[in-house]
Amino acid sequence: VQLQASGGGLVQPGGSLRLSCAASGGTYSRYQMAWFRQTPGKEREFVASISWSGASTNYADSVKARFTISKDDAKNTVYLQMNSLKLEDTAVYYCAADPWGNSKYSARGSYDYWGLGTLVTVSS
Repeated sequence: VQLQASGGGLVQPGGSLRLSCAASGGTYSRYQMAWFRQTPGKEREFVASISWSGASTNYADSVKARFTISKDDAKNTVYLQMNSLKLEDTAVYYCAADPWGNSKYSARGSYDYWGLGTLVTVSS
């Protein structure tokens, strides 16, 4: 499975961005998908996940009520809608795929496939 993240950029505090993660190869529609983010000197952290069916979503406390993860199986794409962005949301955002539906959805080790990341910069 190859994952390609896009949609990052520069946005002012309070603004919005939508990230996309296009998947190719494999049976994408049966995978649990997630977004993680990383800033220099810090470990990659969980942001949000969505089950293969789309029925279950999970979020880090820091982004709840601001970010929404969704998927479009017809387009083999996962989205992360980010609203009310804060300075601390600045990071490289990575999408990830888990073929096994691991219950530890927030653990980096649960995901076998990773995209290259897209940079989100929140700055005034």
